[in-house]
Amino acid sequence: MTKPPLQVLLCAPRGFCAGVIRAIDAVEQALSIYGPPVYVRHEIVHNKYVVESLKKKGAVFVEELDEIPPTDAPVIFSAHGVPKAVPAEASARKFFHIDATCPLVTKVHREAELHHRRGHTIILVGHAGHPEVVGTLGQLPDGAVILVENIADVHRLADEASPEFLAKKLAFVTQTTLSVDDTQGIVETLKLRFPDIVSPHKEDICYATTNRQDAVKQIAHTVDALLVVGSANSSNSQRLKEVSERAGCKNSQLVLRASDIDWAPLGDIRKIGITAGASAPEVLVEEIIDAFAERYTIEVETVATVTETMFFPLPRELRAIQEPMAVAAAQ
Repeated sequence: MTKPPLQVLLCAPRGFCAGVIRAIDAVEQALSIYGPPVYVRHEIVHNKYVVESLKKKGAVFVEELDEIPPTDAPVIFSAHGVPKAVPAEASARKFFHIDATCPLVTKVHREAELHHRRGHTIILVGHAGHPEVVGTLGQLPDGAVILVENIADVHRLADEASPEFLAKKLAFVTQTTLSVDDTQGIVETLKLRFPDIVSPHKEDICYATTNRQDAVKQIAHTVDALLVVGSANSSNSQRLKEVSERAGCKNSQLVLRASDIDWAPLGDIRKIGITAGASAPEVLVEEIIDAFAERYTIEVETVATVTETMFFPLPRELRAIQEPMAVAAAQ
């Protein structure tokens, strides 16, 4: 039987961002230099395929440092960032620890610290329990940061605020992987209810999150369905699915790989969009395109909104070793 035609629109940019590449490279370089095991606190990035691939190479993932026995092996902190108590504990246990926190998350940490030194109470816009939020909250003493997740939280905070709180100097920072549109509404409400609140010098939502959401908005209203390649625990991937639905594509799915596709609602489609969260490797996008090629006669078109050139160097502990090795190899 002749396969039905299907136009595939590939969003660009999609997939790995500079911070994710840096974090994965940190683990792979540590494995190459020191050999296994290399311990990693929390998933290095939120993608099960990536994590399982690194496990096969010798990475050992733990949720807390107390799961790691006494060791000289490297201990790497994930791209999401950690509370200050974590590197302090690593130092106390004499671990050789490497911080693979995304530099854009570190920027939020530094900004929160700066506001704190200036006497501001900080409001953090983010999702409770997300590792990035836990890490940002953990940069400062208890009570120095107040978490709000939505507009209702902002109104509640303002309505219940004491005169003492209202007299405080306020500043806000945000999680880097939020919905741009949702965050804009929360920020506008913060400024409405707290007119003197201090904004970040530069928007905290990272370039990759913004670019991937903009690319989805470009095509969502033109396709019959849209697939987001990414893990269910990936905040930026979840936001891409939400953005797609809000932009007009109600038939949107978040899938880790081809075996997760729900084919039932895709039977009569003639045009589909595909994107990938910032922690999803391109190999999974290719796997999904191949799965569609088995069922349809596909025509693939890339729809690009911007070209990304951002690059972050490896953590300095690995650069210090890698650079002499590269010189020696060249000689």
